[in-house]
Formats: sequence, structure tokens, C-alpha cells
Amino acid sequence: MLRRTLLAAATTSLALPALAQEWPSGPVRAVVPFAAGSATDIVARLFAERMREVLGQPVVVENRAGASGLIGAEYVARSAPDGMTLLFGTNSTNAAANALFRRVPFDMERDFVPASLLASVPLLVAVPANSPHRTLNDLLAAARARPEAVSFASASSSQRVASEMLAAMAGVRMLHVPYRASPAAVQDLISGRVDVFIADQAVILPPTQGGQLRVLGVTTRTRSPQLPQVPTVAEAANLPNYELFAWFVLAAPAGTPAAVLARLNAAVRHATANPELRQRLEQTLGMSVTPSTQEEAVAFLRSETVKWTNAIRAAGIEPE
Repeated sequence: MLRRTLLAAATTSLALPALAQEWPSGPVRAVVPFAAGSATDIVARLFAERMREVLGQPVVVENRAGASGLIGAEYVARSAPDGMTLLFGTNSTNAAANALFRRVPFDMERDFVPASLLASVPLLVAVPANSPHRTLNDLLAAARARPEAVSFASASSSQRVASEMLAAMAGVRMLHVPYRASPAAVQDLISGRVDVFIADQAVILPPTQGGQLRVLGVTTRTRSPQLPQVPTVAEAANLPNYELFAWFVLAAPAGTPAAVLARLNAAVRHATANPELRQRLEQTLGMSVTPSTQEEAVAFLRSETVKWTNAIRAAGIEPE
């Protein structure tokens, strides 16, 4: 019996490296649960290009947008745990979902296993360039004077939570206008169909640099290096406890072999060493590149789930 047990253990230990070498046998599908042009989409495509160099197979990005990321995330959660279908997840899909929706078609913790964290990014409070609101206090004063006369867009959970949290902490009521995708919300913001959009810096920065938008605040505790003249929300609105940021994670269906996850982790680390990827994400889009071990990613997702749940409840958002 002992001999058989030792032989089985030895066989398993030899099989794991062999599996890592054999996988992937073909192109890997990487699902982005948001639309093309979103911050998640940008991150996914940059990482996918460089991960191929380690995996030896293309990582094909597939956009499955809708329901604040739940549609794409559910698709991956229901996929075979063979490493051939992955999720470029976010705080919306992997931390905030249970607090925002009564019926989430997957279990954030039990149905996914993270391979690595990827990056984080602040959100920016943006208004049209010709908006009468020159400062964040101007915007909040208008919302205070006329409840729900000021409208805000959102196309993801993080955007909605950031907006509702600002309104709750400032004691104002704004009108929520949901969108399916961030690019559509940006276009409506530029045209003045909505008054304000709090979205990932990667989404807001390009039209701001193009003179189409004006940024009134940054949601993190420190200012953005790309917009050093823009105050934080805490500074601009005298809300010292306001802080929120978005993040991205590479995850696989639960049950994916450890050897596959280890190779994915190695591919992520290889990608983050690429100077062009870092230049685009850090210098151009103002993100922080944050690769991690698998264990660090698990612990981070658990702590962020608690943080986002508390933020959603504090903002008074009722699950839909």
C-alpha cells in the first residue's frame, strides 16, 4: 500500500510539469466582460500580446459585454477548467457583484481561481469641456440645489459605486443613467447628454487630452501623475474618507490545474517586464502594473470583496 501511494505521488509530481509543457494545445480564449475600447479591453489586449511569447499560442481576446460584466464572467465560470478559457476580470466581476445584484449567476470566490493580479487604475470625475461646472464643488452645489437635475453615467459597477458613493458622502442626489459600454458613455458626456462620468483614467484621459472633457477630481488618495494639477476628490470636495480605484485580474475557472495556473502566472510576469507594455499602461494611461503570486491574488480579492461590499452599503445602493 505504501509503495503504491509513493508511486502515485511521484507520478502526479511528474505529470504536473508535463501538463504545463503540453498546455496550451491551441489558441487560448480570453474573455473581456466589457466592450471593446473599455479599460479592461485595453489591459487585456496588451497582456495577451506579450503572454503569447511564453505560452507559444495566441491569446485571443473576446468581448462578451453586458450586465456590468456578469455575462462574460458567467461564460468563463461555466467553461471547462482546462486553461483554454480565461477571464480578464475586474473589481466589478470579482469583488462587487454580490453586493450589487440579487442574482449573480456564479460564485465570485468558488467559481474562479486567480492566476495573477494585473494592474490598478484611479477613476476620474469628468464633465464636458464646456460644462458650467468648473470645479467639483460647483457640480455638487448644482446637485444640492436641484436634486436629480445632475445626471451621471455608468457602464460598470466601479463607475456606479464611485458616483453613488460621492453623492452619498456629499449629501446630494444625482440621476443615474446606465450604459452598456464606457465608450458610448464618453460620447454622450462629450455631447452633453449626461452631466458627469466617473470612469477609469484609461477611458477618460484620451478625450481629456484632446480637449473634449474636463477632469474635476481623482478618486484615489493621491493625485494622478498624468494630471498633477487635478485635486483628489477628498481635496476638492472636503471628503477625507473618499477613496476608490479599479483593478484587473487574470482568472480561470475553478479546478484549473495548478501547473496551468503557474504557467499563466509566469506569462503575466513576462508581460509586465516588457517596457512597451509598461510605457502604455503606466505613462500613457496612468495605471499601476501590479503582478502578484497566486496566493497574493486570492488574498487581495477577498479583502477587496469586503471593501467594495462596505462601500456599496455605505452609498445606500440597493441590489438590483
